[in-house]
Amino acid sequence: MGSDIKNGKERTNYIYVRKLLFVLLCALFYQSISAEAVPEKTWVVVIDAGHGGKDPGALGSLSREKNINLAIALQTGEYIKKNLANVKVLYTRESDVFIGLKERADFANKNKADLFISIHANWAASKSIRGTETFIMGLSKDEQNLEVAMKENEVIQLEDDFSARYEGFDPKSPESYIMFTLMQNIYKEQSTQLASGIQNQFRSRAGRVDRGVKQAGLLVLYMTSMPSILIETGFITNPDEEKYLMSKEGQEYIASSIFRATREYIGEIDRKSVIRSSADPGQQVRGETLTENDPPKTEGPKFMVQITSSPDRKEIKAENFRGIANVVEISSDNRFRYASGMFINYSEALEYRKQILSLYPDAFVIAVRDNKIMPLQEALDLTKTK
Repeated sequence: MGSDIKNGKERTNYIYVRKLLFVLLCALFYQSISAEAVPEKTWVVVIDAGHGGKDPGALGSLSREKNINLAIALQTGEYIKKNLANVKVLYTRESDVFIGLKERADFANKNKADLFISIHANWAASKSIRGTETFIMGLSKDEQNLEVAMKENEVIQLEDDFSARYEGFDPKSPESYIMFTLMQNIYKEQSTQLASGIQNQFRSRAGRVDRGVKQAGLLVLYMTSMPSILIETGFITNPDEEKYLMSKEGQEYIASSIFRATREYIGEIDRKSVIRSSADPGQQVRGETLTENDPPKTEGPKFMVQITSSPDRKEIKAENFRGIANVVEISSDNRFRYASGMFINYSEALEYRKQILSLYPDAFVIAVRDNKIMPLQEALDLTKTK
């Protein structure tokens, strides 16, 4: 009897240990999937406090723009650093110093920034004008936008030998702005997405008057090589807005709005590269890489990187995709999506995405099987079970 009890206890303990080991192995398995699915990318965000030093910026009744810009910039950076572990924040200035527009852009370019956020305060002849607006690089579509660009660009006149440094650009001459009609901002879509998010936050969180997302020929945005925006946080020529922008509460609300929009933008791009919950079964892939002669339907999933999309079909050649070869087309919902690369391992696709981020900052990983896009999580599960 005692022997039977002892054997029964040992068997119970054995079963318990086996179950415990099974649970632990399952936990490790799913943890490995999660760890592998999270992109290793660290975002670099450059925050630019406009003006500074001998350049006071716009003048209010009680304030100087350069001081407001710096306070909001530093507060924005603190919010980002405390809440986004995968973001590195850099400042073009952290004190009251003068920095040229070219140096600001060069700083962002040399540090391979993923986002450039320039913070300013606005000025108007009328004291009744109020509200926030965010600019992206582009042709000024009306006289008011051109005036903003001229005012922000005139700071180059404080730089030594500015005419030579900026190749004869005259910030006060409308003719100089013709140059901006000759260039196409490859980051327009991403810049607009971030700018729209910021304006939404200003309106909903900070309760500010929303003057919208606008385009203007701003030199500091023209010279950066990443999605870039210039924020006008309010008019210091409006007495109420000046007091708001000078107050600690106002600065915190403005900085918090910029932070929240930046977090949403980064989260959206990263989520696209980690998990897409569903895929349109009607999405067909065609192009140079996938053809009718591809392996049969028993072939396992492959991972690719979607680089762009367009309502119009593009001819599949490298020069149409910033030099990237082996691009394929994915058509669905009256849009044409374009992807590159073909990998068995998800980690290899993530590495490839990193390599082309400078060309397509919002590129993300997708999974393809049987010449169709499939849910990324399903593809990860299938490749894990092999």
